[in-house]
Amino acid sequence: MKRTLIILIALVFAACSDDLTGPSNLTSTDQAGDLAATSLTVMTRNMYVGTDVDRVIETPDPNQIPFVVGEVWQLLLANDYSQRATAMAREIAANRPHVVGLQEVSLFRTQTPADFQLNAQDVEIDFIPTLLAELAALGETYVLVAQIQDTDVELPRLNPDFTLTDVRLTDYDAIIVRSDVEVSNVASANYDASVPGPMGLTILRGWVAADVTVGGQTYRVLNTHLEPVETGGGYFQGLQAGELIDLLAAETRPTVLLGDLNTEAPSGATYIDLIADGFVDAWDLRAGSFDPGFTCCHANDLSSDAEVFHKRIDHVLVRNFEDLWPRAGANPVRAEIVGDEPGDKTPSGLWPSDHGGMVVRMQLPRPGQ
Repeated sequence: MKRTLIILIALVFAACSDDLTGPSNLTSTDQAGDLAATSLTVMTRNMYVGTDVDRVIETPDPNQIPFVVGEVWQLLLANDYSQRATAMAREIAANRPHVVGLQEVSLFRTQTPADFQLNAQDVEIDFIPTLLAELAALGETYVLVAQIQDTDVELPRLNPDFTLTDVRLTDYDAIIVRSDVEVSNVASANYDASVPGPMGLTILRGWVAADVTVGGQTYRVLNTHLEPVETGGGYFQGLQAGELIDLLAAETRPTVLLGDLNTEAPSGATYIDLIADGFVDAWDLRAGSFDPGFTCCHANDLSSDAEVFHKRIDHVLVRNFEDLWPRAGANPVRAEIVGDEPGDKTPSGLWPSDHGGMVVRMQLPRPGQ
């Protein structure tokens, strides 16, 4: 019944206007006074690790690992993260979301000579500090408020001089917020459902959550990156989604679930389960003409134009908003995909990520209105 009510409201709002503002206008009212207190803007952004890690995981012969790691390292360097961080910072600065959920947040460390242990400490690329510095350079102050370490793996790389260097990749999910956002009740954990990989590797996934208060209204925001449906035919994703649903079962506050859920709208099994559990797809509530909102995926080589987005697996889902929408006025939800147009590329021609980001602005009443 709740979902039916929200959908009917959305259809009425959509019928009232065909206006769809672009990302640069999503939060243009944040500095205008009263409306700033009645809007919540969130963003989900898969940052992309920057290279083909699946190729390493799928290498059948352990003796080939150093050669493969050497090749994927070269792709990582070609997909220059420093340039991509600048592009993603510009996306954030243009929209000024209160909350950003980040996935595939990567930390690369090395050690030479290799000792084949999980202990490399020399930082080569660190996604979060670089992104925050780029935002600061644009005059925007964001802070890291939640982070969960997922998979942590170290493997040898063959260098051009035939020496070996250990390369360590640590994967995180994270939440950053604007410095003027009040944050409390931060939590994070890994899912119990993990994926066994080659050579004893365990592939972990996790979630991060926080209460954020904007305009006197508190929201529970959870960011996650679920296992791709291709792994085990969706078995592991299903288990993780079940844990996620149980985790949020007792939550009565307005809740925002965002992230790379790796489940397609509208037909993915996990997507269907989340909608059946009372979540509503914010993209479907947006005003304007029909747009499938595809977010995935470019090729591993971000300089390539061979791939075009063909599915939406990055989502902003909301629940317990049904008391807010009727008081929010017309067209309460606006949404846009970012990082999907040629103009979003870096000066050298790189896409910011293999995914597009999604920005959603929800106009809401002040508490008590």
